Amino acid sequence: MGNRRVLIVSAAIGEGHDLPARWLAAGLADEAPETDVKIVDGLAEMGRLVERVVIGGSAFDSKLGNVMFDVEHWAVTAFPPLRSLAGWAGVAVGGKGLLRAIAREDPAVVVSTYPGTTEVLGRLRVRGRLRVPVVSAITDLASLRFWAQRGVDLHLVTHPESVEEVRAVAGADTDVIPVRGLNDPAFVRPPERSQARRALGLPADAPVVVVSGGGWGVGDLEGAVDTVLARPDALALVMCGRNDKLRERLAARYGADPRVRLLGFVDNVAELFSAADALIHSTAGLTVLEAYVCACPTISYGWGRGHIRANNRAFKRYGLADVATTRAELAPALGRALASRPSRPGFYAALPTAAAVVSERFGLHSALAHAGDSA
Repeated sequence: MGNRRVLIVSAAIGEGHDLPARWLAAGLADEAPETDVKIVDGLAEMGRLVERVVIGGSAFDSKLGNVMFDVEHWAVTAFPPLRSLAGWAGVAVGGKGLLRAIAREDPAVVVSTYPGTTEVLGRLRVRGRLRVPVVSAITDLASLRFWAQRGVDLHLVTHPESVEEVRAVAGADTDVIPVRGLNDPAFVRPPERSQARRALGLPADAPVVVVSGGGWGVGDLEGAVDTVLARPDALALVMCGRNDKLRERLAARYGADPRVRLLGFVDNVAELFSAADALIHSTAGLTVLEAYVCACPTISYGWGRGHIRANNRAFKRYGLADVATTRAELAPALGRALASRPSRPGFYAALPTAAAVVSERFGLHSALAHAGDSA
């Protein structure tokens, strides 16, 4: 029996990397049940210094943290020598830790859902220090300089529009495949609007707007909620993620308003987006794609920092979302979203799952499973 172990390397920064890791693991359990899947926190494996630097630079709940994140992203993106230095430092400081984790788990393949670890793993592959194949699971639309690497054996993208940028970064002949399955399979066949509203106890005809700050609960959510409430009869469903302080702050401000429903971290997002007439979201990522496949018009607003800027430009270029940079721009953008009636795109369900691609490419299916498929 061959090696059917898969090591998924994530990072505990919000839910944007951990959730795809968990959904991929679940998909592999269904696709290749004999596969042994392990998820590790790549930052923790790289060592305390790396973990402190990255988590500290991602302190989105403070003005200083926001500014530092913006400055760091601009610097490493705008200056290639600095980007190379950062990549070298990542390998020098954290490479041994990742190699130890891979030696410990002895996988047939490593899948990275976090660009910081993908960068290091790709460089280790190029230098010949890592012999295990590496897969990059890319969940952003744009700004893929760290997601895409020449040393990576296979790039999986959640947005077909990302293929061009991946090849521009990693080489024209790089292996890149658009997939689904790095999020909830409920998005393959999301419920109809009326069904979702009944399940959530929402009125059949009132305008419903979901306001989201991502897993961290960041951005100008108050501005978004106020813009929603300025429209007669509109309801705001506010996804606060795992930010308890944010939820407490919003409860103090809107707790008495029956048109505002405050939510923590939820797992019925397909139902929410299917019920909604619009989404106002701050942190890009898979959330915009999820709303798009539910035919929920999206406005990116409230936290246009770092890689979000590049994603915002791509959202507008490909027609995946509108972008508002100020509260004054948000109100007319919301009006446009509520007036639109998009249909659900048909491409998403036709994509292969990430688990199926990884299983097939790296021989994770058992002989028994293949015999059953051919029977």
